[in-house]
Amino acid sequence: MPKLNVLVAGSTGYIGVQLIKLLAKHNKINIKYLCGNTSIGKDISYYDKTLKYKKLPKIIKFNKKLLNNIDVIFTALPNGQSQEISKNLLHKNTLIDLAADFRLKKASDFFKWYKLKHKAPHLIKKSIYALPEISGNDIKKFQIIGCPGCYPTSILLPLIPLIKKKLLKLNNIIIDSKSGYSGAGRGVHKKYKDKNLNESLSAYGVSFHRHNSEIEQTIRKYTKSKFDFTFTPHLSPMFRGILSTIYIDLNKGKTVNSLYNELIRFYKNSTFVKVIKMNSLISTNDVINTNNCLISVCKSKYKNKAIILSSIDNLIKGGAGQGVQNMNIIKNFNIKEGLK
Repeated sequence: MPKLNVLVAGSTGYIGVQLIKLLAKHNKINIKYLCGNTSIGKDISYYDKTLKYKKLPKIIKFNKKLLNNIDVIFTALPNGQSQEISKNLLHKNTLIDLAADFRLKKASDFFKWYKLKHKAPHLIKKSIYALPEISGNDIKKFQIIGCPGCYPTSILLPLIPLIKKKLLKLNNIIIDSKSGYSGAGRGVHKKYKDKNLNESLSAYGVSFHRHNSEIEQTIRKYTKSKFDFTFTPHLSPMFRGILSTIYIDLNKGKTVNSLYNELIRFYKNSTFVKVIKMNSLISTNDVINTNNCLISVCKSKYKNKAIILSSIDNLIKGGAGQGVQNMNIIKNFNIKEGLK
């Protein structure tokens, strides 16, 4: 079987470089084009020296004629830019977007949260919000794949199975998430030039971080009950990784064991989501450089409450790895291909 030809647009950002590193070891993939704007003519090894000995094309400017030779387009571009590419898709193309362009199902919501007018609202219905362990084979029905953000990935993987089984109260979910600063992109040091990112912990986006929109939209899909949650993200003095701590109230008659048993059941055949022994302490170091999500269900000092810990690598499971995982599902590849 011939290899799939892949184009990566936005190849020089943290997510783009990580994606190339995964695709370069994928046995079913040929990286045909790497595209950028300010990096045209450069080798990708300029941005990551570990790619120096990989046979990869030089970075070129994207144009729609390239799509004639491509099976899968990965976009790791600033928000709003993959929408332009989506308007030029051919029937043979699959677009896997690692930004926010096709995460929200209403163009009005995209404008509300991102302050950008959606340039391809007619294509939203051809897209799916693709959290692979939750979406499953439904992903195969869509040409445009919107990969979830890093924070929502760490939050929704533990929450959705519990919400579907009505094990927890939905009126007071508290989510405290801490991320490595790579989550803010390659320009993070300019954006937060007044903060010492290597030695300080900073809350940001309090109450109104854009990822609230994804969390709310996805929870609403699985319950008709009224719900509310509080999500506070933090930049931590580390390069990569996310640790989310989720505080929940149990429904009447439910116990911490109920949560644990349901997550074990739901993810028993999952390759990348690992529910570990109850009350285990986890860290970002447990998942760095993997496509894994590690989940620990912990007792609270109150019988009617529980604490869930969830950790991922924001650049892999929360970004590039999730894109590759979705591609593997769509193309019927081994789910571990490129992700071992």
